[in-house]
Amino acid sequence: MSIRLESGPVVVDSAFSTGASPPPTAPETAPVIFDIKGLNVYYRDFHAVADTDLDIHQHEITALIGPSGCGKSTVLRCFNRMNDLIEGARVEGRVLYHGIDLYGPAVDAVEVRRRIGMVFQKPNPFPKSVYDNIVFGPKVAGWKGNPDDLVEESLRRAALWDEVKDKLDSSALDLSGGQQQRLCIARAIATSPDVVLMDEPCSALDPIATYRIETLMRELKERYTIVVVTHNMQQAARVSDRTAFFSVDVGDNGQRTGRLVEYDSTDQVFTAPSLKETEDYITGRFG
Repeated sequence: MSIRLESGPVVVDSAFSTGASPPPTAPETAPVIFDIKGLNVYYRDFHAVADTDLDIHQHEITALIGPSGCGKSTVLRCFNRMNDLIEGARVEGRVLYHGIDLYGPAVDAVEVRRRIGMVFQKPNPFPKSVYDNIVFGPKVAGWKGNPDDLVEESLRRAALWDEVKDKLDSSALDLSGGQQQRLCIARAIATSPDVVLMDEPCSALDPIATYRIETLMRELKERYTIVVVTHNMQQAARVSDRTAFFSVDVGDNGQRTGRLVEYDSTDQVFTAPSLKETEDYITGRFG
């Protein structure tokens, strides 16, 4: 079997299946984009995440919640191989994207990150103009279209065009924090990704900016699949379709290993969780 991940449509030369039973998930209402089985992540000898099974569905917002150190961001970085950039990191298990093993030897990690964009916790615009922030990634990837159209379209999708259309040549660092984060979202979608990952995208923002980002997320899911890590349970309840709750096991040596406790529709997780551990976290009894 050979697998190729190339520009344009995903190409799979042959299909395959395993005898494993599917993990318990929320009722399927949309195609599965990511199929994760037996995910374990290590940083050298540190076992960061253990035995995680998870499905991510197309054109939905999936929230990853849980206490600090439970592996939410580690799991998120597995979706676009960002953990590859951390020395000593090792990923075991199966991470399928449209049926393709993202960690297969034939897969180009750079192309993975083009298809699966990421927005980080702290806004991190390039020290360039607003315009250059948008066109930089596509140009590096060899894109040959009209840059003016790309800039306007990306900024409109990020609900930022009206605020910056007269400031395109100004430094992105002159924007407010909320505007910078929306610029980072516009930059991520300028490369035409399939999925947008967001790691605590509102943690550094005020309530008004947070509201704008949440509104934007709901609009963007019509075009993209979104996975968001958040410590804010109210935010998860407001914006997500499904919620995965992670917790921490502490070993005899004090090592903290994250594990997936429960994954279901957001309504189910927040109103009638299946496990007491989930209920205790949602209601603030621990964590």
